[in-house]
Amino acid sequence: MSTLAALARLRALQTGTAKRLATVRHCHLSERPMVFIPLRLAGEAAAPLAAMAGTDPARPRLLVVPQPRDRDLRFAFTAELAEILLPYVEGLQKATETVERRGAEPYERCLDAPQLIVPNRGAVAFVHMLGRSTRFRRAEGPYAVHPSVPVLGRWLTFLAQRAQYPGSAVLLAATEALSLHWATGQSMLEDANLASLLGWIDPPAGMTGASAAREAEDPLVWPPAGPATDPGFDTEVLVPAIRAYEQRPTERAAARVGEAVRTQLEPTWGLMWRAIDLLGGLPAGPGTAARWEADRASFTNFTAQLAEGGPPQPKRDGAVGAASRLARMERAQASYDAQRAYDDPLVMAGHRLTGEAFTGTVVATDPDHTEGEGRGRKLRPLLTIRTTDPARLAPGARLGTPERRGQQAEVVEIAGGLVTLKIIKGMGRGKAATPGAVPEVGERVCYAALSDEFQPPASLPAPEDTPWTHGGPPPEHVPADEDPEEEWS
Repeated sequence: MSTLAALARLRALQTGTAKRLATVRHCHLSERPMVFIPLRLAGEAAAPLAAMAGTDPARPRLLVVPQPRDRDLRFAFTAELAEILLPYVEGLQKATETVERRGAEPYERCLDAPQLIVPNRGAVAFVHMLGRSTRFRRAEGPYAVHPSVPVLGRWLTFLAQRAQYPGSAVLLAATEALSLHWATGQSMLEDANLASLLGWIDPPAGMTGASAAREAEDPLVWPPAGPATDPGFDTEVLVPAIRAYEQRPTERAAARVGEAVRTQLEPTWGLMWRAIDLLGGLPAGPGTAARWEADRASFTNFTAQLAEGGPPQPKRDGAVGAASRLARMERAQASYDAQRAYDDPLVMAGHRLTGEAFTGTVVATDPDHTEGEGRGRKLRPLLTIRTTDPARLAPGARLGTPERRGQQAEVVEIAGGLVTLKIIKGMGRGKAATPGAVPEVGERVCYAALSDEFQPPASLPAPEDTPWTHGGPPPEHVPADEDPEEEWS
């Protein structure tokens, strides 16, 4: 937790209302998101009990497994879930745009991508587990399932894996998205309770955030948002209903289980759309569009992979695949940190407190300063900035600025509240700096040791060239009867 976030939490505790941590929205919000609220059976990692899903707040669809330990009923539930999610995903594959690339062939990219919004991080983990337990299933042979089940499993796995990338928005946890923009007067662990978190951010009339959060702790008023259910509900309501179904598996007994879980899901359904409305009320940060483009590109690539008949995602990455994914995630994190700071002065303030960034007033400039001799002479404008921020930057550190995206400066000296910078990129290609490229005396500027520049992919061997020290080349995927078998499936 940053110093600024800690201060905001103390202020929220003092006033009884959540405080803003951001001036803009740092996550993309689709015009038609799919809300998905799963419940699982207590003690079972990937045994679905029920779910509520849909894109219309007024028309939620309830899915129920009256006996979650019955494998046939579980996969019938998954097939029913596929009837909801797959048309939503496939409908977004039809509209595309042509993307031109310098030095390469143009390609088609989907104009939009799916966005699945779940209540919390536990629901994200459940999506991953459900995808893993279904993507290897087969429509023929022993334990055959509906053909849509393995397809759904692959899409759920795609969404869960994409959610690991910083800034991705195809699978959002409502609690994390809200906590990114508001600070409450409770602990971060308590922020995982969606009802409590929303109580702080948007308390009912006549109530403070603290009193609304205390009310949210009562599971009879606000049931848990899943995927785990309240133990009291399990003992007093759910277990008797499931036992009645076991004794007489009739439609009436199944409806009794359905009504029981409906009481747990409907309050969360309303909270989810309330959270979406709150997030939608914030203006989108400029960087969200670029991050959504990356999500759309990933969605397009996976769509093509499915169309070409590619194998399901492996249970475990090979050495090269794991290293490549880790490198991409590290680049995504660096880019996400820079974009958020450049988009939002409140986020930048946190970096200013740590000394990674500073703001100040330009007191002197030398726009014609050069380095080198003869044909090797290069334009390197200098500027001196007076700041009161605790800039902890070493000489030679590379800095960027939100006022002039793409410009890069290098620290020359920091002494007595004065920072001398040398502009090394983004001032034009002529013998003189382009107008406006060099800040003028008296201008208020901000510089930070954060970079959103393109970074080339990691230099890694091809998978077939994986050295023996890292397990050697991964074996080619050959479907086997053992693929669907997992201890928790």
